[in-house]
Amino acid sequence: MLRHRAHLKLGLAACLGGWLASATALADSVHVYNWYDYIGPSTLADFRRDTGIAPVYDTFDSAEVLEGKLLTGGSGYDVVVASNYSLPTLIAAGVLQPIDHAQLPHSRHLDPELLAKLEFNDPGNRHALPYLWGTNGIGYNPDKVRAALGDQAPLDSWDLLLDAANLAKLGQCGVALLDSPAEVLPIVLHHLGLPPNSHDPEDYAKAQALLLELRPHITYFNSSRFINDLANGEICVALGWSGAVLEARHTAEQAGNGVRVEYSLPKEGAPVWFDTLVLLKDAPHPQQGLRFIDYLLQPQVIAPISEHLNYPNGNRDATALIAAATRNDPSVYPPSAAMAKLYSLQPLPPRIERIRTRVWSTVKTGR
Repeated sequence: MLRHRAHLKLGLAACLGGWLASATALADSVHVYNWYDYIGPSTLADFRRDTGIAPVYDTFDSAEVLEGKLLTGGSGYDVVVASNYSLPTLIAAGVLQPIDHAQLPHSRHLDPELLAKLEFNDPGNRHALPYLWGTNGIGYNPDKVRAALGDQAPLDSWDLLLDAANLAKLGQCGVALLDSPAEVLPIVLHHLGLPPNSHDPEDYAKAQALLLELRPHITYFNSSRFINDLANGEICVALGWSGAVLEARHTAEQAGNGVRVEYSLPKEGAPVWFDTLVLLKDAPHPQQGLRFIDYLLQPQVIAPISEHLNYPNGNRDATALIAAATRNDPSVYPPSAAMAKLYSLQPLPPRIERIRTRVWSTVKTGR
């Protein structure tokens, strides 16, 4: 509404000016959808300063939430951070648009070996570029775990979390699992000696049986709360992402609260995942989206994000910019022997996905 009524010409000019201002503001923005707590503290402000483009930023905390929003269409986002195992589903649904690498001059910094790994989920690297990667393992409070299980606690094994006798004792000091069937169930299957990406319904029945045995000792399922709870000593064990656990460790150290947090990559093997930058097919600001992606591909931009979050990145020229303490931390960069035992998660056929969803619902409710 005009604040004052003027003659028609002036009124139309004011209206047109307001519309152009709104259009300009819209054109100079980029809408980003990313995992919870998964970017550097100054990255967004730095991007706006360096490009003049205003980022509009929202977060999610599970792949299921992400896929549900994107598959319905019309999300309004331009750039999304999607896990590698979500890519085939999103590509098949026509949600993503191919990325023109010619418009991403900083893509030359990407690690070709990592790009080759991502081709399994995105043939030809047409739709996605690597952002950060990591592992799923066990975050734990060594003092509370040893108090519950003794000095022989299997800190380097999934038995710590998936053995009912151990979990019954650890349940007294708090146990958290990611609220993500796509990430937890493959671990349970692998622990049972079954294929982590199984297509056999009977395998999921076995996984459900084990989880229901463990269920009374699991405090909660949540994909973000465990970080602060580990740091504050409110839980003693969590199945979580490597960088999130290391964030909890850093938070506890900064607080000086006497809580110790460690990360274990179990000797039996664990999932390795890659988070990627994708551009939505219905992106309202595709050019600004490409600018945002290319900005994150700069070594001097992605290196501090890696260091802040304790996740390695897909940029080979950024490694030298990361502090030696982070580069040499096996919790961040697993040694070759551990890397050899890591396995990737894959999308499942719809009928198996429905079974997995039912299993998870049964486990969470405990019946």
